[in-house]
Amino acid sequence: MKFVDEAEITVEAGNGGNGCLSFRREKYIERGGPDGGDGGDGGSVFLQADAALNTLVDFRFQPRYRAESGKSGKGKNCTGSGGADLIVKVPVGTSAIDVNTDELIADLRDPKILVKVAQGGFHGLGNTRFKSSTNRAPRKTTKGSSGEARTLQLQLSLVADVGLLGFPNVGKSTLVRSVSAAKPKVADYPFTTLIPNLGLVRLDLERSFVIADIPGLIEGASEGAGLGFRFLKHLSRTTLLLHLVDALPADGYDPVEAAEKIIEELEKFSPALSSKERWLVINKSDLINEHDIKELESTLREKLNWDKPIYKISSLTKEGCGSLVRRLMNFIESHQNKLQNSPEYREKNRELEKMLAFEIRKKTADAKITNKDNPSVFNNS
Repeated sequence: MKFVDEAEITVEAGNGGNGCLSFRREKYIERGGPDGGDGGDGGSVFLQADAALNTLVDFRFQPRYRAESGKSGKGKNCTGSGGADLIVKVPVGTSAIDVNTDELIADLRDPKILVKVAQGGFHGLGNTRFKSSTNRAPRKTTKGSSGEARTLQLQLSLVADVGLLGFPNVGKSTLVRSVSAAKPKVADYPFTTLIPNLGLVRLDLERSFVIADIPGLIEGASEGAGLGFRFLKHLSRTTLLLHLVDALPADGYDPVEAAEKIIEELEKFSPALSSKERWLVINKSDLINEHDIKELESTLREKLNWDKPIYKISSLTKEGCGSLVRRLMNFIESHQNKLQNSPEYREKNRELEKMLAFEIRKKTADAKITNKDNPSVFNNS
């Protein structure tokens, strides 16, 4: 199935049914009075996350969704039936943004929660409603109101605990293959990974986390170059970023300079994203000797002003991967525990997510204006 992470749809709630103009007419009953019933309310449109979905491709082929309108009222004080609500299923991690106002309407993470994105119209009133002591035979009714209509931009950000960051061919896909059951394509040319890949890393029956491999970044990715811009947003929902540095780049570029450029692109794209917890990992450590590894580590600390641990692994031979995975699991469990038990930590995390969502929406909107004559920049086809 083709991976599509953006789509534009129109949602239309149902109109309310009209009120009925009717009078009671039965044998031997004169002046029976008004008996026109109210109309039914229009159906509303809801979005709901569905863990079984992982792409927005279906919305490219069906971009319009309309809920059922309410039925008109009838005589004998019969109320029209209400229109059925429409529930539109989207992948977990989908955001819905109003195209006309740039307002974030919904952020779908929990499959149990329904989010209303278009309100159904209110029912019209039958003439029975207007009967009074001075007006015994009212001929007044009201029409049902129109349902709300919106054009929504759906944006899918993959939900993962750990996101991999780095230049093309640093070994991100190989690492995912080594520590999980996922089998992303691996080859010795740039941009082997063209779509994000998710892998489940399981330590035992009750301890596991999800790792995301996105296409490699290049210089200028934050402005739309390469594949980076389209997929940088997928790192926004991760708990932690793993920044992979190639110990022995095949094309001869300086690994320290490459690390600096990655950090620069991250800060340009989203300052909030760059402030996320980030670990530095030297990959392919089996290809160089211990002296060169120590020298590379020392240079990275100096150039990046890095005072945190630097991990050394080989995704191919799995050397150091087991220890790294255990440390990642411990960090994720600690993060989840703090979210549950610390209101201050939870609020700080919520504010960071709000800032991330705002920056990504703004960056996407600005880039679309800049590249409106070159729509292929945002075309996932």
